[in-house]
Amino acid sequence: MSMEIIRFGYVPLTDAAPAIIAHELGFAAEEGLELDLMRIGAWAQSRDLLGAGLIDAAHMLVPLPVAQAVGLGPVLPPMDLVMFLSQGGQAVAVNQDIAARLRAEGHGFNFNNARAAGQALRRVVRGPLRVGVPFRFSTQAEIVFHWLEASGFGEEVRVVTIPPPMMADAIDAGEVDAFCVGEPWPSFAVERGAATLLLTGRAIWMSPPEKGLVLRRDFTAARPDTTGRLMRAMWRAGRWLDDPANRGTAADILCRPHYLDLPPELAERGLRGRLMISSAGETRQCDDFIAFHRDAATFPWKSLAALFAARMIRNHGLDPAPASQAAMDCFRTDLYREHLRPAGAGLPGASLRVEGAIDIPRLVAAESGQMILRPDAFFDGRLFEPPSAT
Repeated sequence: MSMEIIRFGYVPLTDAAPAIIAHELGFAAEEGLELDLMRIGAWAQSRDLLGAGLIDAAHMLVPLPVAQAVGLGPVLPPMDLVMFLSQGGQAVAVNQDIAARLRAEGHGFNFNNARAAGQALRRVVRGPLRVGVPFRFSTQAEIVFHWLEASGFGEEVRVVTIPPPMMADAIDAGEVDAFCVGEPWPSFAVERGAATLLLTGRAIWMSPPEKGLVLRRDFTAARPDTTGRLMRAMWRAGRWLDDPANRGTAADILCRPHYLDLPPELAERGLRGRLMISSAGETRQCDDFIAFHRDAATFPWKSLAALFAARMIRNHGLDPAPASQAAMDCFRTDLYREHLRPAGAGLPGASLRVEGAIDIPRLVAAESGQMILRPDAFFDGRLFEPPSAT
């Protein structure tokens, strides 16, 4: 059987695992696909390559296609996010000077209390706080903005965009005071002695959708069979990844020279949820630090598109109704249902929900029977009710 080649762009992060595993362990081949994996250095490059048709599919920040849909990027063909590839996997780090000040004032770095960490940071930081994020329109930016605003920070926060592999260099050189990025780059910065980890993204938002599978809309329309086969390959790779027994093997594969090119132990920290927070060897257990499949982790809720769009609308003075609708239109729950129903994926009965309302795993009605949804609560009790989709 001849294989259909898919040019697939990824940025070197632990959460690129579904694409890498789908290629290395044969999940793509079982669907008749050969993934031509292209390592990309920055998110803008990923967006632009996809828009130009130089790649067919991308592992991409969840809010990035939302920004494109509402008109906050270059003029490119419309893009569709057809499924999430990961949730969580981010950490917030501070430089060693701030870490020392936090310790001096009694902060315990318990790693799971976003309110206490934010209040302590507010007490020790005077003047501007420069925070590195991988892209202006990213889950990391949404997490940081929400957490710092709720912790009493205002206009003194300065956001700096830095490619993930360069975060350690940036904080070590004094270009930023703190950063939020996906693993393994927080662990890499700790290993370098450049930073101390303050808390996880999940401590701020229990289910932050991190990366998605993004295709051009003309691709999903013209090649529906290929779209479905690619989605099923990613879905099955994610299911394999969420078996704890497979996480060590996944770390070994991800860290090969042509992928992350790092010691496997660094990737294994995030995959197993046991992070070293300082160069002194302090560790913290972070259960469910990153998820690729469990409890509807891959379902692209339209309400999440509206949530990410809400900040863009506020910050850029966009017309709310059409911007929200455009954002929701690019999260293709219809394609998810069509293509993953045959694979046995759990399918929620609705495509919109109130975001932030679930604080423990919840059994809900599904398209067929029942399913469990992941907790998605925010640390400060925030709720987001989306507009109705048309």
